[in-house]
Amino acid sequence: MATNSKYMQTPIHWSLKPFRDLSPQELYDILQLRSQVFVVEQQCIFQDLDGKDQSCWHLTAYVEDHLIATARLMPPGLAYPEASIGRVVTSFSVRGQKYGKQLMERSVQECARLFGPGQICIGAQCYLLAFYGSVGFIAEGAMYMEDDIPHVKMRHPGAGYQLPEVL
Repeated sequence: MATNSKYMQTPIHWSLKPFRDLSPQELYDILQLRSQVFVVEQQCIFQDLDGKDQSCWHLTAYVEDHLIATARLMPPGLAYPEASIGRVVTSFSVRGQKYGKQLMERSVQECARLFGPGQICIGAQCYLLAFYGSVGFIAEGAMYMEDDIPHVKMRHPGAGYQLPEVL
């Protein structure tokens, strides 16, 4: 895992905005990071611009002027009947430093604040099942292929859910 002490010692600026309030630079940063990870790093040619961003809220984490993590929060009915979290991505420069977990924990809390209490559904890449499980998501149903990558539907019980203590 990459470690970059600069990011561990510099305060993170978290922001949550609806699409219409993103600045051109913020939108560029989000799309650039998603492209770097989903298209280049994962070597997956897919249509990232799927027409859903405009209806979503975008959670971002910046260190100085560098976007290190982002996720889009989708209202109920856009991807699933329940609220959803998608396009979850952290920069390679901060992998292994728990920013992805912070991003997901904040995403769950913000979904409850924005869309009300209730379950949250995601389509998770199978290799990330343990990661999403660590923040309370539970796999359901069979594996399916999306953009030639194995995925599984996962569900979170909603904000306020406490993970059981590990003994």
